[in-house]
Parts: sequence; C-alpha cells; structure tokens
Amino acid sequence: MTPPRHAVLDALSERGEHLTAEEVFKKASRRCPNIGLATVYRTLELLTGLGLVSKFDTGDDKARYEFADPAGEKGHHHHLVCSGCGKIVDYKDFIGEEMELLRKAEQGLSKKYGFKIKSHIIQFFGLCPACRR
Repeated sequence: MTPPRHAVLDALSERGEHLTAEEVFKKASRRCPNIGLATVYRTLELLTGLGLVSKFDTGDDKARYEFADPAGEKGHHHHLVCSGCGKIVDYKDFIGEEMELLRKAEQGLSKKYGFKIKSHIIQFFGLCPACRR
C-alpha cells in the first residue's frame, strides 16, 4: 500500500460521502501533498476493481465513489439522487415487497439473458424536500 493509495482510502472513509475523483484528490492531497489527479483516478479504478471502492454515476457526468462495505456494516443500499441540488441519500430501508420485487427481477433477467447476476445498483432521481419548495 503506497502513501498515495492510503491517502485515497482515507479520503473516502472520512465521512462516508459520495465523492467525485476531484473531491477525493482535494482531500487526499492534504495527507499526501505530492499526489497527482491522474494517480487518484488510477487508484480509484484499482480500488474499484479490488472491490474496496464502489463507483456509480448520478447523472451529472461525474462518477462518484464511496468506500465499499465488505463487512456488511452499511448494508446493501441504493441511492436517491436529487436532480436539483445533487444531494445523495443512501436508501437501505427495504420492505418485504421491495425485496421480493428485486429478487424476481434478478431471477427473470438471469433466466432471460443467461446472466449470473452478482450485484446491482439502483438509483432513483427526483427532487429532495428542499428543492421541491
């Protein structure tokens, strides 16, 4: 683990935010002043490939990254994304009907296309209460 990679992980784990590569760079450069933006991008891709970091798109043409949850502490979650202010809410309060719908969708897609589905990412876009006002 190199100092720049450690700085990237530290930046992601600070507050559990959904950060862009540029935001990770700003935070990581506090710990590792010589880190470059290209190094941050390469490190994020490496950590994503290793399953330590999750990458997703919120529709603003910027990938977002969050520290992965291999131990299950945060739990599998989806995202609610505000199209107005960009706020991202982790949604993990699934009810039985939602879990059954997801299970059926995965089974149906697996059967229809011959895929062995390992995971999924679902994002809901709309307006948060503050932006709706």
